Amino acid sequence: MLRIGDFSKLSRISIRMLRHYDEIGLLVPENIDVLTNYRYYSECQLPIADRITALKDMGFSLASILEILKNYEDSKALARFLEIKQAEVQGQAEEAKRRLLLLETTIYRLRKDGIVMNYNVTLKELPERYVASVRKVIPTYVHEGMLWGILMQETANLNLQNGDPCYTLAIFHDGEHKESDVDVEVQKSVKGSYQNTENVVFKTVAPIQMASAIYKGSYEKINEVNEAVANWVRDNGYEFNGLSFCIYHVSPHETKNPEELITEVCYPVLKK
Repeated sequence: MLRIGDFSKLSRISIRMLRHYDEIGLLVPENIDVLTNYRYYSECQLPIADRITALKDMGFSLASILEILKNYEDSKALARFLEIKQAEVQGQAEEAKRRLLLLETTIYRLRKDGIVMNYNVTLKELPERYVASVRKVIPTYVHEGMLWGILMQETANLNLQNGDPCYTLAIFHDGEHKESDVDVEVQKSVKGSYQNTENVVFKTVAPIQMASAIYKGSYEKINEVNEAVANWVRDNGYEFNGLSFCIYHVSPHETKNPEELITEVCYPVLKK
């Protein structure tokens, strides 16, 4: 029999941790002296201690190890535990790889032009939405307000319930910048179900994975933000996967001060 100190040295597990293992029933001493309360371990418990350490090194929690040890001699059951952990660790490795790439590309851009952190680009998903939509060819981009006017006018009597959250956005269907005759669609997310009007279409829109940047200020900055998002997409191994759009978090409908506008520039993307 080995006293806890000797067992600690041989197993390379601290005394404090051995006591914790005892408390949770993971590795219980072979014997405890009722008079001195000394813990004694058997040499045959050393392989069990090694199993615990090996499983910890693989990333298993103590609760999981306790469950695994109950079925350790069942090779099929053990293999299932290991395969599940393998998939989990692979996922963590991919996430760590993605974060490293984000750090590398951000550092590169910061060193190159010093302005990248003005617009923080993130990858996110715009959820499925039920929207009121108006799409038309308008003279120029600055005439977008015409579309919002149509939407508000034709739905005024429908008692529309705002979505939760309520996204208001504009999609640019041309796929490129145009000087005139631009194809633009505006959408507002709503709750409920409504009949189409002359120019307003109600529809469900699928979720979108997107790279986006939120900025505060006038729409004159939008070209800078577009460039920041485009650089992020290229540098981080994504490709464009749809039409660009803008989400208006604070729009001219809420404020007349251009410096108070808050806009999110969005590009649907797909991992290469």
